[in-house]
Amino acid sequence: MQKVKQSARRRSTRIPAWRLTLRRIVRSDAFQYTFLFLIIVNAISLGLATSPSVRRITGDGQVIFDDVIIGLFILEFVLKIMAFGVRFFKSWWNIFDISVVSFSLLPQSGYLSVLRALRVMRAMRVLSFLPQYRQVMQALLDALPGMFSVMIVLALIYYVFAVMATGLFGASFPDWFGDIGRSLYSLFQIMTLESWSMGIVRPVMKIYHMPGPCSSPSSS
Repeated sequence: MQKVKQSARRRSTRIPAWRLTLRRIVRSDAFQYTFLFLIIVNAISLGLATSPSVRRITGDGQVIFDDVIIGLFILEFVLKIMAFGVRFFKSWWNIFDISVVSFSLLPQSGYLSVLRALRVMRAMRVLSFLPQYRQVMQALLDALPGMFSVMIVLALIYYVFAVMATGLFGASFPDWFGDIGRSLYSLFQIMTLESWSMGIVRPVMKIYHMPGPCSSPSSS
């Protein structure tokens, strides 16, 4: 135990004093809550910017405010990288934060301008600031392998029934079951219950109906 404490002291003595001070600053509650507040305010601002009336009132003010927020986020990353060095990039949360903010730096014209819409994901940075949300996200990530297996099974079932539906109903309903792609989409629509009854099932049943229990063959 004594050796562990001594080795920890040796490591701390090798770290420059300015870096230790910077680490205390970026780990402080004031620093954390300040940027958490900025993230929430920025998320609200991005939502308000979608309203034409708000854009008319604010004018270029909203754009300037957004640029200031991005600058503060970049300053945050610079301070953390200076404080922790390469260790900063060993955390997936830090990489997630940088990736989200990087979308805001894309050009506003050209093909990459579409990706700027992803800047609203900056609101997701709230998850990296609150430990309880990190636990929820970690639980979701741990459940992904099992969820992926379920998705494969469902995809296989959908594929089998799509092939069957194409062969059974494709000739009479080419718009819905004319090929495997259309059959997959139609089955997905039926699964979501979006106009599945009157839109697809009942028209199909008018042609491919099954005899009811009370029906009897017509007598000659």
